[in-house]
Amino acid sequence: MRLLLFCTGLFLVHTLQSQSFDILIKNGKIVDGTGNSWFYGDVGILKDKIVWIGKAETATGLRVLDARGLIVAPGFIDVHAHIEGGELTTPTADNFIHDGVTSVVTGNCGGSNLDIANYFNRLDSIKTSINIASLIGHNTVRRSVMGDLQRDPSLEELGNMEAQVKDAMLAGAVGFSTGLIYVPGTYSKTSEVVSLARVASQFNGVYASHIRDEGDHVTDAINEAINIGREAKLPVEISHFKVTYKPNWGRSAETLQLVESARREGLDVTIDQYPYIASSTTLDTTLPTWVFSGGRDSMNLRLENPATRLKIKKEMVDNLKKKQLKNYSYALVARYALDTTFNGKTISEINKLKGRKAKTMEEAETILEMVASANRTQMVYFSMDEKDLIRILQYPFNMFASDAGIAKFGSGMPHPRAYGTNTRVLGRYVREQKAIRLEEAIRRMTSLPAQKFNLRDRGLIREGQAADIVIFDEAKVGDAATFARPHAYSNGFAYMLVNGEVVIDQGKHTGVRSGMVLRRK
Repeated sequence: MRLLLFCTGLFLVHTLQSQSFDILIKNGKIVDGTGNSWFYGDVGILKDKIVWIGKAETATGLRVLDARGLIVAPGFIDVHAHIEGGELTTPTADNFIHDGVTSVVTGNCGGSNLDIANYFNRLDSIKTSINIASLIGHNTVRRSVMGDLQRDPSLEELGNMEAQVKDAMLAGAVGFSTGLIYVPGTYSKTSEVVSLARVASQFNGVYASHIRDEGDHVTDAINEAINIGREAKLPVEISHFKVTYKPNWGRSAETLQLVESARREGLDVTIDQYPYIASSTTLDTTLPTWVFSGGRDSMNLRLENPATRLKIKKEMVDNLKKKQLKNYSYALVARYALDTTFNGKTISEINKLKGRKAKTMEEAETILEMVASANRTQMVYFSMDEKDLIRILQYPFNMFASDAGIAKFGSGMPHPRAYGTNTRVLGRYVREQKAIRLEEAIRRMTSLPAQKFNLRDRGLIREGQAADIVIFDEAKVGDAATFARPHAYSNGFAYMLVNGEVVIDQGKHTGVRSGMVLRRK
């Protein structure tokens, strides 16, 4: 073997005369994840590692993938997923794989498995097509100690929560997450969150937060997240960064400035985003949070009281007016367990089907019936403006994340972000609108999330890195899922490797489950 080295700008190009690899990717246009310009080259893989990058003259591989005319990039890392449960029923994680995702961080918005060690052991046994890291969730920990009580924890209760966070971090969790809009996290004060975040900080963890408000009080919520990072001395990730509802449209310039100011202060604050103008969460969020204090039994007692029920509906209608919304036509049902015919319909449409008048108090009554009859009805809410979306998308310390779980193909009417987050960025915002360069978009999908969550051997096309690689056609890559037809896999991926094994072969999922648990190192 003869090795010749040529220095070309920033790249050291190796010309290899003779070598055999398990997989050799030839003739690709390599976008390496750094944000630097693409370059032509070949990639040699042995077992689960990238071992060589350059130009192969006579090198061979047990499998040769011809990437001529295609982009070769690191596998995408989705830092905001909710896969709990889906990995058991659909371990092939097809919706993520066809969107170019090789690794996910789950346990977001304060919801995770409580016993992270046991969870990781189960994943080791199940085997999935994607790599999985997890946060430990505040809501999960708080509920296990205090239930859904609306009060501060005692010193003993806080100590129990801290111990559970410590156990999770020792088991390999990558950080601590909050969902401060959700019960019971919404009942917590900042000081409680800081105490728990300090435990994660001792293990070099990240604080990832679904902040308390993304509408009228969004700046207060962002400042709280930044302050938690400042006080607890750990990096901050603000989840699915946005500004919601018409009165707040345009405020993204203001909210991004808060992030930038924190970074100038020396705080490691980053954000993530899904590239859609509709959000997705539960129907419960349309009710005042005090309704859920004490759990569902307490909620049902309140709803059974006529005076309290009327008070709840009045608060709901007042909230609509503040958002400058005329009715609940902005709220689309994604998954209602008791009646699947509701899936894909708005609350206004369902209210009409029930024979009620098209009035907001009547629609609020329909919501209360649905909340009382089924736990966690999933919704899609059209609440954002694309100008804000693009401004946030162009921010250099913003990552792209689906905020989705593993989809069961054909089940319900999920948000299309479950199928097309990364490909929508590459198709709509890189190729069509040219809002961001290809190399920069891939940096935000690869090395930036790997750096943030300490996934040290992921996110780059580099020798010694894990062989998580996507190979796609930049002229064809794009999302196919829509709000009307959400179950549609994305287009453009010719090949994908996860830990050195081919998971997409000529556009089709091979069924290979070569993913692994990514424990905090």
